[in-house]
Amino acid sequence: MQQLIKSKLSRYYGITPQEATKDQLYKAVVMCVRDLMLEKRQQFHLKTKQQRGKRVYYLCMEFLMGRSLKNSIYNLSIEAAVRDALKPYNVKLDDLYENEPDAGLGNGGLGRLAACFLDGLATSDYPAMGYSIRYEYGLFKQKIVEGWQTELPDVWLPGGEVWLTQRSDKVYNVSFDGYTTEHWTDHGVEVVYHDAREVEAVAYDMMVSGKDSKAVSVLRLWKAQAKKKTFDMKLFSQGEYSAVMQADNEAELISKVLYPNDNHAEGKSLRLKQQYFLVSASLQDIITTHKRRYGSLMKLPEMAAIHINDTHPALSVPELMRILIDEEFYGWDQAWAIVTATCAYTNHTVLAEALEKWPEDLIARRLPRIYTILKEINRRFCEALWERFPGDWDKISRMAIISHNQIKMANLSIVGSHSVNGVSGLHSEIIKHSIFKDFYDYTPGKFTNVTNGIAHRRWLNQANPELCELLHDCIGDSYIKNSETLHDFLRYENDESVLKRLEEIKLIKKQQFADYAYRKQGTLINPETLFDVQAKRLHEYKRQLLNVLNIISQYLDLKENPNLDVQPKTYIFAAKAAPGYYMAKLIIKLICFLSEDIKKHPKIAEKLSVVFLEDYNVSMSERLMPASEISQQISLAGKEASGTGNMKFMINGALTVGTMDGANVEMSQCVGEDNIFIFGLRSDEVERLWSSGYSSSTYYNAHFGIRRIIEALIVGFNGQSFADVANYLITGSPVADPYMCLADFESYHSIQQSVAHLYRTDKKAWNQKSLRNIAGAGYFSADRAIKDYAENIWHLTRIQ
Repeated sequence: MQQLIKSKLSRYYGITPQEATKDQLYKAVVMCVRDLMLEKRQQFHLKTKQQRGKRVYYLCMEFLMGRSLKNSIYNLSIEAAVRDALKPYNVKLDDLYENEPDAGLGNGGLGRLAACFLDGLATSDYPAMGYSIRYEYGLFKQKIVEGWQTELPDVWLPGGEVWLTQRSDKVYNVSFDGYTTEHWTDHGVEVVYHDAREVEAVAYDMMVSGKDSKAVSVLRLWKAQAKKKTFDMKLFSQGEYSAVMQADNEAELISKVLYPNDNHAEGKSLRLKQQYFLVSASLQDIITTHKRRYGSLMKLPEMAAIHINDTHPALSVPELMRILIDEEFYGWDQAWAIVTATCAYTNHTVLAEALEKWPEDLIARRLPRIYTILKEINRRFCEALWERFPGDWDKISRMAIISHNQIKMANLSIVGSHSVNGVSGLHSEIIKHSIFKDFYDYTPGKFTNVTNGIAHRRWLNQANPELCELLHDCIGDSYIKNSETLHDFLRYENDESVLKRLEEIKLIKKQQFADYAYRKQGTLINPETLFDVQAKRLHEYKRQLLNVLNIISQYLDLKENPNLDVQPKTYIFAAKAAPGYYMAKLIIKLICFLSEDIKKHPKIAEKLSVVFLEDYNVSMSERLMPASEISQQISLAGKEASGTGNMKFMINGALTVGTMDGANVEMSQCVGEDNIFIFGLRSDEVERLWSSGYSSSTYYNAHFGIRRIIEALIVGFNGQSFADVANYLITGSPVADPYMCLADFESYHSIQQSVAHLYRTDKKAWNQKSLRNIAGAGYFSADRAIKDYAENIWHLTRIQ
């Protein structure tokens, strides 16, 4: 390893290790690790070829990879070698880890799940490739200015591109705009494009090694650029430089930023172009590779599984039809049989606004050929529905892909796939009996469930080595590759020494996080307080606001009596809001101003503290979750598909305060309801309350504590009134308090008091519950989830 590092420094920088900067050493080590993975990937590719292994192609708009160096070194089991190689140069490997930026390729749970799955696929020796976009600036860097979220560009490529291998042999044309004409030839219909704008998709590969396995997963990222032949020398010679660069700029916009703001027409258009750019480049790549390996595309379903992760890649269905019909000259029925046998779809939400619908005229204008194919898919599907449900126009309209001048991506994904799954037991039942009920009635055999899972080696072994040392002492290390054996840790639930060590480890992680928070943003956190954490994307349905209402209640109690004998507590929030999401940004401001108001009362601040962590990302999460003692998973029941943060907190020993929503249901089954703090309405109760006409004012009028909180919001904190939040809860339109914070408040407030009382009065019982959560977390592994997908949906076999 030392020789490899020397060689890289000499070859790429012309220096010796003694002359190298930390950044140069970091990049040299990355190149060494990358070379090891390239070699491993080549060997695995040969084995896959020899065994004619079926591959899965996982399309997702985002992959929240975080940092790669630590994960790669751990999975390759070369940490000791790298540390030894760096010793003569007075550089610690941990310092090099800190030199790496988080890859700006994702946003939240959807992207982190995709990243965990690449790890699980490689560890389980399944041939896999992920596809996404090489975003230049990622989502955004969050900066809080006077309580308000400000978005800055996330400049990650200078430190991150060393992980990417440009594939100049993988370049594809993607067409937008213009119009098409059709001509009959000997092959059938030939489609001709006129006045189309073409951009090039250039591939960049990032590798993800499995843990002590044969496989390496590849994440192929597409960069958009203008076609070189579009450069206009005549205009350039005339000094029209802006006009010359226009094509470059328009093309490069596609891969600039993840999820551009879409509350204006240009933003919507750019998002659509991003989605089609991703699927067109990826499908062209898949088909080209398959033809080279196997020849006939009739074998595509046998050798390839194309996975549509949420609705962003839904255009994979018409794009694959376009390739098969226009370029390979298959008949419609043959092509459709191939598409539906190859594609599968995972739904990740029940929220109406997240079930994407595109204006019909936008797709017709931007993607004329795709629009023509969509119309034909819709026509044939509606004909089949008419035969099955004659006269039921309402049902047919609901199930149609094109209806009321909108193109419905979820409907397209279901119609074009052989399998549709939710991501938790509850979620999968909800989609069958609510949003996709019509489809479930029509083709019930399509629907299944795969509960989400996490890369536990990253979120436990790498993030919490102190806890892993205890686990190794108690149950050995078999859980590293077989997480289900964590259940053996239950044998120690009454062992005083183990429980004591568990408590000591939690304090160590809390102190480490307090030190980190101070270094990062100058925030002082007392590690002796109870850490109550809500870390997730900020959205109304996730109910950070419910958490804040409870904090305000506690704050008002302490203002009335600063001598109240309570458990000192630090509430920690970490979240980003979508740039155009006003209410989410206002809630962040409320959290920040409430925090500052509390600080003005030193006696109260000893017992109650609120911290908002700026620019939450994977690297911060890896520090925060091992330090957390309470994990808040408090979405309105029936709204959270699954969640994965809940699993990461759980495996690190945090106790969950949550509703019966998403994977919380299965977590309670795994650990027993005595070891999880469940409150609030169940999903069926929410549905009944909503149907009967939910009125938040009923709770406001009946509950003095709620009225007191609303009045405090109107008066405000730190000199700022939050009357807009009060109005949202009481008089909002069309429905006040749409996610029922007030309906669940009393139950939530009560459970929070119970949690604090247990922590303060019975640490042994607390530690026992923590141990049981760790022992029960084995089911929620990405390895298990991948096994479910491979066996029941993709029909993959492991490469031996």
